[in-house]
Amino acid sequence: MTMVPHPLVSFVIAVLWLILTGVTPGQMVLAVLVGLVAGAAFGKLTAERVRVRRPGLMLLLVGRVFLDIIRSNYQVAGLILTDARGRRRRSGFVRITLDLTNRNALAMLAIIITSTPGTAWIELDPDDNGLLLHVFDLKHDQDWSRVIKTRYEPLLMEIFR
Repeated sequence: MTMVPHPLVSFVIAVLWLILTGVTPGQMVLAVLVGLVAGAAFGKLTAERVRVRRPGLMLLLVGRVFLDIIRSNYQVAGLILTDARGRRRRSGFVRITLDLTNRNALAMLAIIITSTPGTAWIELDPDDNGLLLHVFDLKHDQDWSRVIKTRYEPLLMEIFR
């Protein structure tokens, strides 16, 4: 392991520090320290190499997500504009235990869920791989579990196997 794992990141952070705070001997020492810490932290944040096993399925996933986002936009807009025609809208949380463990696939699922209007990825419990999902108009918990477990998870497991 090198003493400075990401020298370019460390250098850029140190230079930015000096630009923002001014160049004095004390700030130069602090800039070097902040740059070294930031370079080391950057090394911890770099993702593992993405290994896509079935790239053809990505087209199916993109199409499915695109249609779901369009459909969800219309549903959420309808709920907001018509106030659901007197029906009580109930938002809530759903907990779904995922079989998906690949970090890249989980990140992709988080992007899909959060990009879809009316849903938000809240947290993933590392102990039991339980996803906490917030839903704008929650009718049945099982519906959301079924959507995630049948529409997205199997495809992501195949793509990032």
